[in-house]
Amino acid sequence: MPMLCGGIGEAVAADAEIQQLCDTVRADAETKAGKTFDAFTAKSYAKQIVAGTNYFVKVHVGGDEHVHLRIYKTLPHAGEEVSLSSMQHNKTHADPVAYF
Repeated sequence: MPMLCGGIGEAVAADAEIQQLCDTVRADAETKAGKTFDAFTAKSYAKQIVAGTNYFVKVHVGGDEHVHLRIYKTLPHAGEEVSLSSMQHNKTHADPVAYF
């Protein structure tokens, strides 16, 4: 099923591009969490096309702990800036990636 503009797509396995986005916002995520993560490995993600793209990413941060990140990437003509919009803590591997 194709993704509609404004809707969130199906969650899929993270790839090198998504890991790179996560690496870009890692310092911001650690600041928001108030701690340094032992790991920072993107596991899965879904995206939403808006005036740019929102990426909803499940990230393994060590042990059994995961966080969900909402990363915003501007449109190419706007310079493709990447920023951490929001983060959810205390997630598990079983928690689905969803809009937040």
